[in-house]
Amino acid sequence: MSDLYGSYAGSRAPARASTMTLFGQVMFLVGIAIAFLAVGTIVGRDLAFGTARILSFVAFGMVLAQSFVAPLRHGGIGIAWLFGFALILGLGLGPVLEFYVQSDPTAVTQAAGGTALITVGMGAYGTATSKDLARWIRPLSYALLGVIAISLIAWLFGSGGSPLISFAVLVLSSLILIVDFNYLRRQATEDDVIWIATGIFVSIVNIFLSLLNLFGRS
Repeated sequence: MSDLYGSYAGSRAPARASTMTLFGQVMFLVGIAIAFLAVGTIVGRDLAFGTARILSFVAFGMVLAQSFVAPLRHGGIGIAWLFGFALILGLGLGPVLEFYVQSDPTAVTQAAGGTALITVGMGAYGTATSKDLARWIRPLSYALLGVIAISLIAWLFGSGGSPLISFAVLVLSSLILIVDFNYLRRQATEDDVIWIATGIFVSIVNIFLSLLNLFGRS
């Protein structure tokens, strides 16, 4: 889902803070968002799957709204929106993760480890490369949006998660992570911090869920 359906490319360019400062701010928000997600999964683990499905669609709508409504990407409102989105997403994922924890804990461990490795690897590459990758933000985000929309429709009609869709989400989310970190190093300003944090957070969740679906089938 990442930066997601719009982008920070071409945004205003006020005086730019140091890359390390911006990186610290972004990763702090990502870490707190993951904590809210974790709390949501614990609180929501006993929810009915129908309720969880509705909450997942609400979370999806919140990211869409954030991509089109600028005030939701800045300041205190943007931070509250990000954390609220993470909490609701966690509630929606609670029963799914509980199912895997009970039935296939190895898949959860493998997915978590794989997510950490991919995130570090893609982040390192995106930060280190000298190329400006900002032009890829929109096409990758729109492609991912299309794949996720197909996945949600399949889920809505009870056909389950296709391994091909999971693989496509995995690849696109990994590529978007590269672009996110590249943009963070080369062009981002403090106005972009919340939006980039949202993009990285969503990519991490997408990667984890894709790996969980793939490992859970093995």
